[in-house]
Amino acid sequence: MSQTGNRASDQLLVDRVKAGDKHAFDLLVLKYQHRIIKLIMRYVKDPSEAMDVSQEAFLKAYRAIPKFRGESAFYTWMYRIAINTAKNHLVAARRRPLDHAAEISEPEEFEWHAGLQESDSPEGKAMGEELRETVERTIVELPDELRTAIVLREIDGLSYEQIAQVMECPVGTVRSRIFRAREALDRNIRPIMDAG
Repeated sequence: MSQTGNRASDQLLVDRVKAGDKHAFDLLVLKYQHRIIKLIMRYVKDPSEAMDVSQEAFLKAYRAIPKFRGESAFYTWMYRIAINTAKNHLVAARRRPLDHAAEISEPEEFEWHAGLQESDSPEGKAMGEELRETVERTIVELPDELRTAIVLREIDGLSYEQIAQVMECPVGTVRSRIFRAREALDRNIRPIMDAG
């Protein structure tokens, strides 16, 4: 289904929810729960906690749906709620936000993947592991707005426009944040690449 068709079908479900059809919201949850849980797990490592946070996010969305005006796609609005709920959960738990986010189990999703591919040699495997750890650590240490932008772009695959909606900022700001995050990653992985 095209983005436009997808957005239209979501809007029909939203309209049904607003009219009192609870089953329509269940359909939205079924459609997006895996993406939302995956997103929240970038913030909350423990799977059971992530499930709780995602349920809380959907509950917040259900309560707020009368205010949803359809200016953005439903899933973009839902992403924003999920991110805010995850951040609030971490603050409430008195944890450093994203202290374990962005576990990069699929580094090929990153633009810098060429250097992360392991060779079969012990040296190649060690270098690949060092690169993965460096990327992971760099993402964790990024300021919150840079980390959120790069994760939404490189891991979740959102467009700049979608990220701008999620983060409630101009597209130019998103581009700047992603550029700065990539610069930090490049700065930290280049010495490893040059040494290899």
